[in-house]
Amino acid sequence: MDKIIRIGTRESQLALWQAHQVNDLLNAQGYKTTLVPIKSEGDIDLVTPLYEIGVQGIFTKSLDLALLNNRIDIAVHSFKDVPTQLPQQIVQAAVLKRGPVKDLLVYKNDTAFLDQPGYVANIATSSVRRKAQWLRKYPQHLLHNLRGNVNTRLQKLAAENWDGAIFAVAGLERINVRPSNAIDLDWMLPAPAQGAVVAVCREDDTFCREACAAFNHAETALATAIEREFLRTLMGGCTTPISAYAHIDNNTIHFSGELCSLDGSRFFSISREVPATAAQHLGQAAAEEIMAQGGAEVVAEIRNAR
Repeated sequence: MDKIIRIGTRESQLALWQAHQVNDLLNAQGYKTTLVPIKSEGDIDLVTPLYEIGVQGIFTKSLDLALLNNRIDIAVHSFKDVPTQLPQQIVQAAVLKRGPVKDLLVYKNDTAFLDQPGYVANIATSSVRRKAQWLRKYPQHLLHNLRGNVNTRLQKLAAENWDGAIFAVAGLERINVRPSNAIDLDWMLPAPAQGAVVAVCREDDTFCREACAAFNHAETALATAIEREFLRTLMGGCTTPISAYAHIDNNTIHFSGELCSLDGSRFFSISREVPATAAQHLGQAAAEEIMAQGGAEVVAEIRNAR
């Protein structure tokens, strides 16, 4: 094991935390490693709303190029940022055991505004999924774009005249910055693969593929595969409010999926429970059912609007 595995990562505190998880798992097997931080387009442009940038792969493209140009051997991503179609010559090498999947609200003063129908709250998030689900529950509220890494977004929330902002539980808890005034949004269905970390490598790199295979968490890999198949079948990305969550309990897969219009006024949801042995094409079948119910019209409207 004289080869040093170069692990590519974005430079944010959260991305580095994720890269260190892969680093430690490889070291535990006796592999030598080094971290290679690389800037992404998503880190450089913190102003433009995500859906206006060419969103697909905005946080992964730079690492993909570094992989293909042999500057790194493994790239580590938040799995929810990874396009459902990986670039040619790049393959999924391992999915780590999943962390928390929920979203949460960090509020400024108190949460009384959530129970005041006439109050127009100002809530921040750049996720169209979170915006749509929030507006479905609180249609009178105003939503604001909030970009940047976790720490930058928390700082901006503190500086702006907003009532609160929505974050992923995993992102805040992994780097120990979850504020005491944060509440889990149990009613909000997460993004496909939220809370999961994935390592990818070059398809022809058998050394790294074998190294990563040892820490692939099969249950998380299966659940996220179902969620991402649901997303892919709906032809969605960061510009479409699509939610999905699958988990396995006693050899049974519990799946929930949802598609919303951008303003949350129309939504289609589906839930399924099937034996783990019947996992194949579960995400696709669920998505096709939503499309048949009228979801196809919403997807077409969003695509045309963009």
